Amino acid sequence: MHWEKLLSAKRWGNEDRFKGNQKEARSEFQRDYDRIIFSSPFRRLQNKTQVFPLPGSVFVHNRLTHSLEVASVGRSLGTIFYNRMKDEQPDLDETCPLLIEAGNIVASACLAHDLGNPAFGHSGESAISHYFASGEGKIYQTKVSPSQWEDLIHFEGNANALRILTHPFAGKGTGGFALTYSTLASIAKYPCASLAGHNKENIYTKKYGFFQSEQSGFEKIAAEMELIRVQDDPVVYKRHPLVYLVEAADDICYNIIDLEDAHRLKILSYAEVEALLLPLCNDPKLPARLSEMDDDDAKITLMRAKSISTLIWLCSNVFYNEQEALLKGDFNKSLMDAIEEPYLSTMKAIEKISIKKIYNYASVVQIEVAGYKVMGGLLEEFIPAYLENHSKYHKKLVELIPKQFLTKENDTYTKILCILDFVSGMTDLYAVELFRKIKGISFPSMS
Repeated sequence: MHWEKLLSAKRWGNEDRFKGNQKEARSEFQRDYDRIIFSSPFRRLQNKTQVFPLPGSVFVHNRLTHSLEVASVGRSLGTIFYNRMKDEQPDLDETCPLLIEAGNIVASACLAHDLGNPAFGHSGESAISHYFASGEGKIYQTKVSPSQWEDLIHFEGNANALRILTHPFAGKGTGGFALTYSTLASIAKYPCASLAGHNKENIYTKKYGFFQSEQSGFEKIAAEMELIRVQDDPVVYKRHPLVYLVEAADDICYNIIDLEDAHRLKILSYAEVEALLLPLCNDPKLPARLSEMDDDDAKITLMRAKSISTLIWLCSNVFYNEQEALLKGDFNKSLMDAIEEPYLSTMKAIEKISIKKIYNYASVVQIEVAGYKVMGGLLEEFIPAYLENHSKYHKKLVELIPKQFLTKENDTYTKILCILDFVSGMTDLYAVELFRKIKGISFPSMS
């Protein structure tokens, strides 16, 4: 792959307006960022689970604050890469004029990377998958193709993000968000179809990156970028190199910031967090500074900032040094998994304690289970109503679905995806509220 082809300001749905990568195109990637940040799906991330669902009065991260922080780290990673390339090649702005925008492209992709996650995070994804694999939705298996069925029984937020960004929802125009091809390619962490998305040996096929409904669109983007096509059936591509920076920004933020949130919720003690973060800070004077501070939250904030800074430089070094392998599609691990020791061992220790003490903390699991029931319960009502629509009750349920999610198509797969668009787009609180009302647990008011 070549940077000259990997960077394109061509816009999805507005291809006829593209006149080549002119110098004016440098602002196009900033426009991507602005389009995402002002969008309704992005605003709804404010009430979607990051790690701690519905945390109440304690202020911890949600999907929106997480995405903003990931975008900040991603912009730094992309900018550092450009600056190092510019030092090596003084004429870079002439030979590859859009590389200066690497930071903006990565930041935009970081903002968008979680748009497809349903309410209640990974338990929401699991609930959707379970409905089709083992629940009432299993009856639809014979009405869709094997590849379409694979999309449903392994519902994937990454694929759903690409759908949100490119699908022409009813009444919303034809180009989706009309983002640049480079930004769209940079969110495709797993650039393959669902039938190929269970091969843990390759970093780009651990999950999948597009539904069958968006496969032809992704192939169009991949052809423009000249991404390396690995196989045709099922479709598999090598990653766009900037995906590694988006992934690294996400890895850096959730690994470090989940510790900060866990301390605020009293899941981890200050001593436990300090033991994990201090080795990442790379500052021999820091213990003395910490000893002068009385507020534990402030101490952790300082260590968090220094840890993130260290990890940004470590991941930047890997990306720069491994550029040849990345452009060939031969780099088969995340940047975080390739950082040097002793930092790699420290990150493994953080991952281990996060799984043991944070992600399996009792209240986290309890609310995730409740969210599982809520998402499954909504599908049990809306999917039969929209697909069958024989009774007055079904017709009333369909009236509750916003018109943008309805379709004129009659095939089962398309109609199911329309309901998944509706349900997966809900915030945690809206999903709970609607579930309670349609199940008769609470009665709606007229206000």
